[in-house]
Amino acid sequence: MQKKIDTVNTLIDAFPFIKMFRDQIVVIKYGGAAQIDPNLKDKFAKDIAFLYLLGLKPVIVHGGGKRINDILEKLNIETSFIEGQRVTSRENMEVVEMVLSGSINKEIASLLNHHGAKAIGISGKDANFIKATPKDEKKFGFTGTITEVESKIVHDLLNDGFIPVIAPIATSQNAGEPGFNINADLAASKIAVAIGARKVMFLTDTLGVLDKDKKLLSTLNQTQVEALKVDGTIQGGMIPKVDACLEAIDGGVKKAHIIDGRIEHSILLELFTSEGIGTVIKKEVK
Repeated sequence: MQKKIDTVNTLIDAFPFIKMFRDQIVVIKYGGAAQIDPNLKDKFAKDIAFLYLLGLKPVIVHGGGKRINDILEKLNIETSFIEGQRVTSRENMEVVEMVLSGSINKEIASLLNHHGAKAIGISGKDANFIKATPKDEKKFGFTGTITEVESKIVHDLLNDGFIPVIAPIATSQNAGEPGFNINADLAASKIAVAIGARKVMFLTDTLGVLDKDKKLLSTLNQTQVEALKVDGTIQGGMIPKVDACLEAIDGGVKKAHIIDGRIEHSILLELFTSEGIGTVIKKEVK
């Protein structure tokens, strides 16, 4: 009986957060181990379906770097990274789109549908939803910078009861070009701002932002983030994540979260408990 009472108490403790976030848009960047491990994939899908059934409006933006790397290696196609972002040759771009839009995107949508949600997979090429230009053509190839997000596409899907599952492939303004590979973290930020999301969450393979002693920094503001970048505490693949967080909160998103996707139910723990489990980045109080 005590176990049942504890379960009810947990639900009661979560009630204020459920009430707060009901009907609110939450953008979730899905990547890392949570996207690879079969058990974590299934639990992620259940958690998103749970949010959906509670009345939240989740929007999923996914990466797929490891699977892209695996296919490129099998095809003997070289790939490289600069400052945590992929250099995308034309050959790379064909594989990137095949994996992101064709394989991973539909797998996620299918899992969500299996668990009782109503999901639909799209990429930025659908209805010219995401437009981009080259980030630096000589340096990054077909890696792009988003110039426009057609927010109405996402809002129409949300209003029709769908969970949009978005592959970060943008359309080009020039006919005949293969489009652009967009860093999924930065795509999630741009989309969150464009659609007026309340929160944006980034699932990764670390506890969050760590200090030099590898201890979790639970709360940060822009000044603190910039200082940690300057002194080298934040480096590599974490740079685009914190940059995406800063861009999101600067654009009106209330809070940005970096959480450990390797922890089961990490999204629910961050959303529905007072302590949370990762790093939250928010505007400075002046």
